[in-house]
Amino acid sequence: MSAYELFIQQLLNGLIKGSLYAMMALGYTMVYGILGIINFAHGEVFMIGAMVAMSALTLLLGMGMPAVPALLAAILLAMMACMATSFLIERLAYRPLRHAPKLAPLITAIGVSFMLQALAMLIWGREHFPFPEVFPAERITLFGNVGITLREIIIVAVSMLMMGGLFVLVNRTRLGRTMRATAENVNVTALMGVNPNKVISATFMIGAALAAVAGVLFAS
Repeated sequence: MSAYELFIQQLLNGLIKGSLYAMMALGYTMVYGILGIINFAHGEVFMIGAMVAMSALTLLLGMGMPAVPALLAAILLAMMACMATSFLIERLAYRPLRHAPKLAPLITAIGVSFMLQALAMLIWGREHFPFPEVFPAERITLFGNVGITLREIIIVAVSMLMMGGLFVLVNRTRLGRTMRATAENVNVTALMGVNPNKVISATFMIGAALAAVAGVLFAS
């Protein structure tokens, strides 16, 4: 492989990995932008999305459902599970500490992270599980020794679609305007008739949905 081909191949690899990291990071930045805290439990939400999708996909394929509809149904179930988990995390763990010193929600986030890890081990155990093969893993040669798989193309395409949808949501919808206003000043936003609790919960759930999709794509 020439230096030019190696550069292009590594550029493609970085784009694929970066797409997953970007979807994962958006959940962190959305929560931090509004509440100013780092949600350490977000990584466990990512993990829950992958595990729920794996369990659902294995069950649906075992029932004879075609691969693509089964994968879409598994992604939908993973998103719902992650959104419900993030909603409960925000409602039960972070909201009571919203006006506490910054160290309190930080320690709580670490505790929630450990709790979700233990819960996942109780549900799925400690063993390694193979993610069901849905798309072929053969490499498609672009030119020379540079190639990419169909799975990697889908990862980039879905990531761009999700991030584009988030951009439209934040910049072109009423919910997006209230999210940006809440991030600017929560107290003033409340005086303008916006319920900050609903906005913050929605932010957690949107970030969780992105993490769920990233988890499924990463696991695949």
